[in-house]
Amino acid sequence: MTATAQDAPVVLRVAGRPVARYVPRPELPARLSPRPYLHPVTTLAGTAVTELSPADHTHHLGVGVAVPDVEGHNFWGGRTYVRDRGPTELDNHGAQRHGSFQLRDPDGFVEELRWVASGTELLRERRTVAATELTDTAWALDFTFSLTNVTSRPLSIGSPATNGRPGAAYGGFFWRARKEDTAPEVFTADTEGEASAHGARADWLALAGDHWTLVFAGATGATRRDPWFVRTAEYPGVGSSLASRERLPVPPGETAVRRIVTVVADGRLDRGEAAALVRKAVGR
Repeated sequence: MTATAQDAPVVLRVAGRPVARYVPRPELPARLSPRPYLHPVTTLAGTAVTELSPADHTHHLGVGVAVPDVEGHNFWGGRTYVRDRGPTELDNHGAQRHGSFQLRDPDGFVEELRWVASGTELLRERRTVAATELTDTAWALDFTFSLTNVTSRPLSIGSPATNGRPGAAYGGFFWRARKEDTAPEVFTADTEGEASAHGARADWLALAGDHWTLVFAGATGATRRDPWFVRTAEYPGVGSSLASRERLPVPPGETAVRRIVTVVADGRLDRGEAAALVRKAVGR
C-alpha cells in the first residue's frame, strides 16, 4: 500500500451505504492531542450521530480513543486536571500517530498506531474496527483497541477522577454524539437518566436522540467491568472509563485490551429493542 493510500481516509460501508469516515492522519494543533477519529458516523438513513471539534469542547473528535493521563501526558486534548489546582493549561499533549493499516476493507480495518509524547513512544496500539449490518434500520460498529507498554518502565493510565476530581473518570473509548435542541435520553437495562447511568457498570447503555439511538456494549469481561462515563445535559457523550477510582497499570511489555460494540439505529429504541440488537451485535 502506498504512503498516499495509507494516509487516505477509510470510508466504512454497510449494505453498500457509507456509514462512517475514518481519518488516520488528521492535521490538528497540539492542544487537541492529535489522533485518528471516526466522523461523520451516520445511521443507515443518513442521520449524523457524531460531532467533530464542537464549540463547547473543541478536543472532542467524533469516535475514537482518548486518554487524559498516561504518566502525566495528555492524550485527550484541552486542559489537564491537576490535583489541588483544577483544570490547567499545560504543554503536555501527546499524539496518536498512525503507523500502517494491516487490513483495509470497505467493512473495516486493522491499524497500528504509536502513542508518542515528548519525543518518546509510550504505547503501541493495535486497533480493529468493523461495521456490520444488523437490520434494515440498524448496524453495529465493533471497536477494539489494544495498548502495549513499549517502554522499559511501568506505565499507568489515569483520569481527572483519579487525580482528585469526583465524577470525571473519562478516558478510553469515547463517542461525542450529535448535539440537538433537546438533550438525549440515556438508559440501561435497569436505570435511566444521566445521574443513574453515569458511573454505572452495565452490560449496555443506550443514548437516544430525536431520530436515532446508540447502544454501547462492553464485549469482553474487562470492558464490562469498566464504568460508563455519561454526559447528556452539558453535551451528549458516552465513554468507557479505563481509570475510574484508581489508575490502570500497564507493566512493560504488557497489553490492556478493550472492545466496545455500538449499535447505530434509526429511530428511538425502547429497552427491549435495544437489548435485542445488542444480543445480535455482540452474540450473547
